Amino acid sequence: MNGVFDLGGTDGLGPVENDHMSEPVFRAEWEKRVFPMFAQSARAGLFNVDQFRHGIEKMDPAEYLLSNYYEHWMHTIEHYAEVAGILDPADLEKRTQYYLENPDAPLPERETDPEIVEFVDWAVTNGFPANRESDKEARFSVGDEVVIGNESPYGHTRRARYIRGHRGVITAAHGTFLYPDTAGNGLGDCPEHLYTVKFTAAELWGPEAADPNGVNYFDVWEPYLTPVPAAQGA
Repeated sequence: MNGVFDLGGTDGLGPVENDHMSEPVFRAEWEKRVFPMFAQSARAGLFNVDQFRHGIEKMDPAEYLLSNYYEHWMHTIEHYAEVAGILDPADLEKRTQYYLENPDAPLPERETDPEIVEFVDWAVTNGFPANRESDKEARFSVGDEVVIGNESPYGHTRRARYIRGHRGVITAAHGTFLYPDTAGNGLGDCPEHLYTVKFTAAELWGPEAADPNGVNYFDVWEPYLTPVPAAQGA
């Protein structure tokens, strides 16, 4: 799926600013509430990790670019809650308007569920493991030269635009992991082999724009790859 969210290699956006020494973990109190909602919603079966990402990808492009990180999270949580029939957009709009007009009104209270708190603590510490068992044999090995398919898949994919059609070398093989292009589109885990591919900066950005000593590493699932024929790889 192509969209404004796929920003890698896009010109004109400037450097990524990240001051680890002074940047707060959360910029507003509401973000602290949204953070555990991801784990709670996943536990409730609203989405998996790749469906969560795909929900963000479906945002209106202007809204995506003008909103912040946790607003993206809130959008996809609301989207899947509506799809599941547990959230009424009209009711949400009504409640939102009420608190805009009454900012000091008390928020609804709910008794803490120790089981949910325990799960969220576990999920924050461990994440959601994506490795899956499979009897598929790997088609590629470390050292193989490969090309990333240049197709533009419909729906969710982890095949970034800036690597499509480019040549690289496999530097690591990680085993089988759930395949985002099926998992993110509601088509099952369908495990595929995952590799780390090294690209020279010149290959990705062109010799004039690239650092001649620069490289980029990208994790790539096997269906994205085709082998470079021996004569071309030489």
